[in-house]
Amino acid sequence: MDVQLKNSLGIDLGTSSVKIALYDRNLKMIDSDSASYDVTYTRGGGAEQSPEDWWNAIVEASHRIMERNPGQWKSIGSVGVVGQFSGTVPLDREGTPLRNAIIWLDSRGQSVTREIVSGFPSISGYRLDKLYRWIRLTGGAPTKSGKDSISHILYLRDMEPDIFRSTFKFLEPKDYINFRLTGNFTGTYDSIVLTWITDNRNPGRIDYHRKLLKMIGIERSKFPHLVGSWLPVGRVSVVASRELTLGNNFVVAGGSGDMQGSLVGGNCFEPHDPLIYIGTSSWVTLHVKRKKTDLMHNMASLPAALPSYYFVAAEQESAGSAISFIRKILFDKTTYPSFAEMDELAAKSRPGSEGLIFLPWLYGERTPVDDRTLRASFYNLSMEHSRSTLIRSVMEGIAYNLKWLMDAVEKFTGVRFNSVKMAGGGASSTLWPQIISDVLQKKISVVDRPIFVNARGAAILSLFASGSLRSAQDIPAVTFRKQFLPSSEDAQIHSRNFTAFLKFYRNNRAHMSELNTSRVK
Repeated sequence: MDVQLKNSLGIDLGTSSVKIALYDRNLKMIDSDSASYDVTYTRGGGAEQSPEDWWNAIVEASHRIMERNPGQWKSIGSVGVVGQFSGTVPLDREGTPLRNAIIWLDSRGQSVTREIVSGFPSISGYRLDKLYRWIRLTGGAPTKSGKDSISHILYLRDMEPDIFRSTFKFLEPKDYINFRLTGNFTGTYDSIVLTWITDNRNPGRIDYHRKLLKMIGIERSKFPHLVGSWLPVGRVSVVASRELTLGNNFVVAGGSGDMQGSLVGGNCFEPHDPLIYIGTSSWVTLHVKRKKTDLMHNMASLPAALPSYYFVAAEQESAGSAISFIRKILFDKTTYPSFAEMDELAAKSRPGSEGLIFLPWLYGERTPVDDRTLRASFYNLSMEHSRSTLIRSVMEGIAYNLKWLMDAVEKFTGVRFNSVKMAGGGASSTLWPQIISDVLQKKISVVDRPIFVNARGAAILSLFASGSLRSAQDIPAVTFRKQFLPSSEDAQIHSRNFTAFLKFYRNNRAHMSELNTSRVK
């Protein structure tokens, strides 16, 4: 089979929807589609999704593409999946989910994680010998907020022991989709890292570490076999082929987490070539050459999707979800404005939102502070403010949080960035990239088809798995939709608001902890 003449399929398993794109052999998009699903939030900091909903959404979106392009599907040579990171799907021996997936927003494992990491003598709540081993081997350590994959697994062990005992393998969300595609229980070097049980000192060759497994007290057998994200995990099975109405002769790649995959899809391969992604959550990330840890800001460089790379993991929990939330609050469901109309409304308010400042922590925060008790607020709200002001304030508040995050990333890497690529659903806005450019005082280059950058990354990884690509230099260049230059005129307003933003955080974090600690137990 001449894989070089084959199309590729990229699947992006997001938090609110799956996005699928079909590419030709030159990575030109042929067609795309999406389908949505819900998150179930529960008392105590729970956040879950149905794995079956994920799969049904993939089937639904892929069928629509197939119906529009019946001839193209016969030419698919490879498929890759990039997906939401730091989630947990417990499966029995047949691969049936034993419960809903626990996703990256879930913090119910906080207390048991704190027990695992704590002890005397300690620093920042971590027992020194444990912290040293985690950082030396993995590059980081379990977050005390309880949102890492290992926290989910420990939560199941202690709070749902029947589920834990019945679990054959714990898989990340995108690895579950790979199982549905191939029937194979596999994970990848980059997807497994937030279990904090692998030796990551060589990013191209990662495996479980006996002493790390002993530290958390979970047997190796409950975790999948590991491969590189760029390597094949099998071919599509007859069962999956029948459900998707596809052929069964194409390669399935290991795939990657969404942060890692966005760098691949955005062609961010050079050191100090950062990407801002705004989806349900948001992140600032880039590739670096060495392993490094910043405990104070909950930031580390971890194994990336391609060999010999690390990526900077720096993510904030609420971004596009805050826009969706404010839309629900301000409008009746039957008259929801589109996101383009939300842009138009926000544009009616002046930069700085008339002094109204939004803190975007709707479900806690991960970076640059690891605190599950933080919550969102509007500060300085007055009778003069309108819907337009509130919408713009939400956009600006997320931009201020991004600046906080960007400042920490620049300190982490030792480089000040003058230009940043941008992708994700938020990058489709006509206003938000300009706001971010003005707040950061940096040039923002929005990649073409920004919503599908993760799907493009998934397709690229599948081309590596099939042998069609051999190095990053072989990947076709990414094109840009638009560039935004910072306005010096608005810099002073945003600088003032950003200073107030940080003061509101420092002055109120203790109050938020007091109000919310009992509610998230």
